[in-house]
Amino acid sequence: MSRCFYCKGTMKEDVSNYMVDLNGHFIIIRNVPCHKCGQCGEVSYSGDVVAKIEEIIEKLKGVLTEVAIVEYVA
Repeated sequence: MSRCFYCKGTMKEDVSNYMVDLNGHFIIIRNVPCHKCGQCGEVSYSGDVVAKIEEIIEKLKGVLTEVAIVEYVA
């Protein structure tokens, strides 16, 4: 079981929403797998998940509206 980098609380598997602002265009990716601290709420992502997030963002850059909300799909 891993520990939180900030408060040393216990990290548990969970899902979260990931949001990024690209020059005033917002992308929200829902239900992203993560590890979340039960004490302070800090969220961390595995390398594979970060790679998938970057892939999703790259695909959406060409079709951005003001706000895009997408579902995370592994």
